[in-house]
Amino acid sequence: MTMRRSLAVAAGTAALVTVCGCTVQTTGAEDKGRPPVHIDVSPTAHGSRATPTAPTAPATRGDGASDAAPTTSEPPEPPEPPPVLWSRGDTGREVRELQARLRQVSWLFDGPTGTYDEATEEAVSGFQGKRGLPQTGRTDAVTWERLLGMTYEPGQWELYLMGGQPAAEPDPRCLTGRVLCIDKTSRTLRWMIDGRTLSTMSVRFGSQYTPTREGVFHVYWKSRRHVSTLYDSPMPYAMFFSGGQAVHYSSDFAARGYAGASHGCVNVRDEAAIAELFAEVRNGDKVVVSW
Repeated sequence: MTMRRSLAVAAGTAALVTVCGCTVQTTGAEDKGRPPVHIDVSPTAHGSRATPTAPTAPATRGDGASDAAPTTSEPPEPPEPPPVLWSRGDTGREVRELQARLRQVSWLFDGPTGTYDEATEEAVSGFQGKRGLPQTGRTDAVTWERLLGMTYEPGQWELYLMGGQPAAEPDPRCLTGRVLCIDKTSRTLRWMIDGRTLSTMSVRFGSQYTPTREGVFHVYWKSRRHVSTLYDSPMPYAMFFSGGQAVHYSSDFAARGYAGASHGCVNVRDEAAIAELFAEVRNGDKVVVSW
């Protein structure tokens, strides 16, 4: 009877171990001195959970390189450069405004001429470098915005400080005969014959203290290398039309533009142009000075 009970206990214990998978230490007297029974429990087809497995490493080739596709990060696209507005060789009013603004911040000292020349390119490059911009010498949108923020809109005679402005419509009195048609508003002189304009040039007049007279006059004397007896100043290609007032070349006008004024004469800054005009004009030709 005792033997049967022991066998039953052992069988029940074995069944419990099968479920729980632990080491069994028997406590019966007859088990003294025996080693503990260890039962390994293998997963069964029913009611067991799969043991998680570690991810499989990529296979490697014999040279040690991995067969897995390499992960590459594309470099960021460089930013688009700002659009170029004007560069060397360009002409027009916009270039003239650029030059006038560069004069305001003392990066350009000549002009404005309306032509994007070497001096303008160097001025733009210097302005860019001072402000940490790429020194291309070309005026791009970023450079233009920086310049706009540091300057004011130039006026008419800043834009045309050194001449080059368009001529006004001729006075009706200029439409017949041979006429030096001089307009104080546009500061221009037209050389006209029978209503046709043969040449146009920028001119400068006297100051408020020595104003150039207005009206209709005639050339009464020409002097190729004249020197003023009143001011002791040269008046090349002088064509006198009213007392001591004449149309003549002015080196001061050529150098300073409209920053100065005459003593009442009509100054021309283009020496080649007035030399040609001097050769064509005759004594007796009409001179019209108007606003």
